[in-house]
Amino acid sequence: MTYQKIKVRQLGGAGGAEITGVDLACADDETIAEIHRAMHEFLVVTLPDQPIDDAQLARFTSRLGPFGLEPFVEGDTTHPNVIAVVKEADEVRRLNFGGNWHSDWSFLETPPSYTLLHARELPPFGGDTLFANQYLAFESLSPGMQALLKGMQAVHSARRPYGPNSHNANGGHLRSMKIKTGPEAMAEFVHPVVRTHPATGREALFVNRVYAIRLAEMTEPESAPLLNYLTEHSVRPEFIVRVSWRPNMLTIWDNRVVQHLAVNDYDGYRRELHRTSVLGEVPVLVTQ
Repeated sequence: MTYQKIKVRQLGGAGGAEITGVDLACADDETIAEIHRAMHEFLVVTLPDQPIDDAQLARFTSRLGPFGLEPFVEGDTTHPNVIAVVKEADEVRRLNFGGNWHSDWSFLETPPSYTLLHARELPPFGGDTLFANQYLAFESLSPGMQALLKGMQAVHSARRPYGPNSHNANGGHLRSMKIKTGPEAMAEFVHPVVRTHPATGREALFVNRVYAIRLAEMTEPESAPLLNYLTEHSVRPEFIVRVSWRPNMLTIWDNRVVQHLAVNDYDGYRRELHRTSVLGEVPVLVTQ
C-alpha cells in the first residue's frame, strides 16, 4: 500500500507503524484518510512530535468518528471526552491503569473502534505500551481450533476491575485517576470469540483476560481451560508490537484487532498521557 501525504515506517513484524510528515493541528482530509488507511494496515500507529492540547486532541479524534463511551473514568476538566491517564511518582508498588492485557471497554455493547493516547509527561525510562495483533493470534491457531471457535461467543463484564467488590472500589489503587465503580459494572454483554473487522473483512480473536469472564452458555469453571488457553496464546511474543513513548507523541490503535498492556516499570517517576476513544460498532460474529 502506498501513501502520498504521509511517510510510514513499519515498527515490527507483527505490525505497528510510525507516521511522520504530518502536523495534526492542520492536517487536511486527504491526510486524515491516509492515517485511517495506515491504521487498518498496521493496527497501531505512532505520530511523533505532535504538541497538541486537549482541545486539539478532541478535534482530531472527532475526525476519525464519534467519541466513544467512557463508563468508569471521568473526563478531564479541559474536555469531557479526554481522560488523563496518570501515575504519580509516589504511587510505588501499585497497579497502573491498563496494566493487564485487554481490549478497551470490550464489556460495552459497542466497544471503541480506536483509542488515542497522547504523551504529556514521561519517566526517564520504562512506561512502554505493548500491543498484540489478534489477526495473527487467530490465524496461528490450528484449523480445528479455528473451526471450533467460529460461532462461539463470550460474556464480557467490567465487574472484576470496576464492580462494588473490585480492587478499585476501595480507593487504594489508581488514586490519581478519576475512577468510578459501582453495581452498573455487573452488567454483561455477549460478543463473538472471533469477530470480523468491518473495514478489512479479516477475522480476529476477541477475548481478553480482564473483561471476558466466561463462554456463553457455560459456567466460569467450565470456560476457564479454553479461555485461559486463548488469552495466553493471544499475547505470544511474535504477535507483539512495542511502543516506546516520546514527549508529544500520539499513538492510535484499533481495539477491534489488538489487545494492549501498559508496562508498569517506572516506580518513583511520574507518567501522564491523555486519552480519547472513537465509538465502535456491535462486533460481527464469524460463522462457519
